[in-house]
Amino acid sequence: MNNTTNRIAEEFYAAFKNKDADGMKKLYHTELQFVDPAFGKLDYQQASAMWSMLCESAKDLVIDFSIISSDDKAVKIKWIAEYSFSKTNRFVHNEIIASMTIEDGLIIEHIDSFNLHKWARQALGLQGLVLGGTKFFRNKLQTQTNRQLSKYINLSST
Repeated sequence: MNNTTNRIAEEFYAAFKNKDADGMKKLYHTELQFVDPAFGKLDYQQASAMWSMLCESAKDLVIDFSIISSDDKAVKIKWIAEYSFSKTNRFVHNEIIASMTIEDGLIIEHIDSFNLHKWARQALGLQGLVLGGTKFFRNKLQTQTNRQLSKYINLSST
C-alpha cells in the first residue's frame, strides 16, 4: 500500500463523509476524467459540480469506505453510500468500487463501478427491478442525471 495514494483517497472520502464538496474538488486534477453508471463520463467541472450537488442535496447520507489496494499511481477503494432516494424516499445501500489514478499528487481519473440494476431495484422498487438492468434504463438515467447536473451548473454560475 502506498502512503500518498492512500492519503489522497482517505482525504477525498473523509471530505465526502462531511459533505465537503470543496474538499473533494481540491483533490481533483483539472484534467480529470470521471466515469460512473449513473452520470456516465464527466470532466473536471462536471464532476466537481456533481459532488457539490450531491453533498447539498444529501439529507441522510452516510458514507463508509476502506482502501482495497494501492501503489504509487493508483488506489482502489470500496465505499458504501446509504441514503433515502429523494424521488421515492426508498432506502438505498449502494456498494461502489472506486478506482483512482493519481498524477502530480491529484486524482486524474476516477471510475466508480456499482451494480446499477441492484441500485435501481432499491431506489425505484418494481420499476427498477424490471428495467434497471437494461441499456435503455442506463441511458435514460444518464440523460436525466446530466440534465439535472447542467441545471445545477447553470444556477450555480448565475
